[in-house]
Amino acid sequence: MPEHEDAATAGDGAPRPEPLRTFFRIDEVRREDGRVRYRGESYVPERTLLRKLTPHFREAGYEVDVEVVDGGHVVVATPFDRGRDGIPWVNVAMFAATLLSTLFVGAYGWYYVPLAEIQSNPLTLLRAWPFTAAVLGVLMTHELGHYAAGRYHGVPVSLPYVIPFIFPFGTLGAVIRIRGRMPSRKVLFDIGAAGPIAGLFATVVVTAIGLSLDPIQVPAELANSSGAVIRFNNPPLLDFIAGALGQPTSYGDPRLTAHPVVIGGWVGMFFTVLNLLPVGQLDGGHMVRAMLGPRQETVAALVPGALFAIAAYLYFWRGLGLNESVGLWAFWGVFATVIAFNGPANPADEDGLGLPRIAVGAVTFAVGALCFLLVPIQVIGA
Repeated sequence: MPEHEDAATAGDGAPRPEPLRTFFRIDEVRREDGRVRYRGESYVPERTLLRKLTPHFREAGYEVDVEVVDGGHVVVATPFDRGRDGIPWVNVAMFAATLLSTLFVGAYGWYYVPLAEIQSNPLTLLRAWPFTAAVLGVLMTHELGHYAAGRYHGVPVSLPYVIPFIFPFGTLGAVIRIRGRMPSRKVLFDIGAAGPIAGLFATVVVTAIGLSLDPIQVPAELANSSGAVIRFNNPPLLDFIAGALGQPTSYGDPRLTAHPVVIGGWVGMFFTVLNLLPVGQLDGGHMVRAMLGPRQETVAALVPGALFAIAAYLYFWRGLGLNESVGLWAFWGVFATVIAFNGPANPADEDGLGLPRIAVGAVTFAVGALCFLLVPIQVIGA
């Protein structure tokens, strides 16, 4: 972020951009916990003032909000967080950790490299680089879609934080931080939709590449084993891509399995479904909030019940166990309840989107629906 260009400053260093001086009477300026608080009175409605102040304060390196207090208003300017020397060390460290975790999970769990071999020669982890590239490529493309849209609209967004984990994928996904209030429903939609659209494109490409690669050999002792295995069922989009390419997704020979790059595509589809749930601060919540306005909260209130209903259907009517996606949907029902309670984004400008963005949103949800299936994961033989 550049330092303030058009912002005048007082002797105390507090920015005073031209719209603040024009549309707001400043009676007192105070610094509290790093924030600058301008007490006074707005000459225009609060929403109009916020819309005029936001781009100028962001150029100066601040997020801004307007509070209504007894006898007037307070404009609150909060400086953006920056890493030391401009290097996002936390992002770098988390990405490096996830790189290692996905290489390990890929090598041991998907390329069947024995643990003893990994311990004796850690470089054998590099055999799993296609798996790591597929999984992180899909996730990072999704998050960088948000990042690019945020930067395009001048909204302060962080670089992605990738979360390392253990099996089965070596990661729990990635998130970005969006600082401050969204300036409008249009910007909220663009940032919310950019991630799933970019991620879906990457998912299709990765899936097509994975299906075109030769299957890998399963060690005989595992192929003939009667122990528990995790089955990742095919969403409709994966079957559609396989059919279009004329490639199988499974093999009659238990000693053969699809190339691990296909799992990168599966991960992209799975996380797309979860992200498009129209609740809270998820991508789907942002998009529906932008498309429907405050009525989004009515839709969000139905989401936890729908997820619990899926879990109940699978458990009581299909006779499936907790490890056959029943627990998955029950967990997401609880999670959706929590984020629905916290509420959606609250853009400053409530002007509608217009037909083109509504159409883009409808198509994105429709394609995302092709990634959904009732039983995505099953533990067989447990």
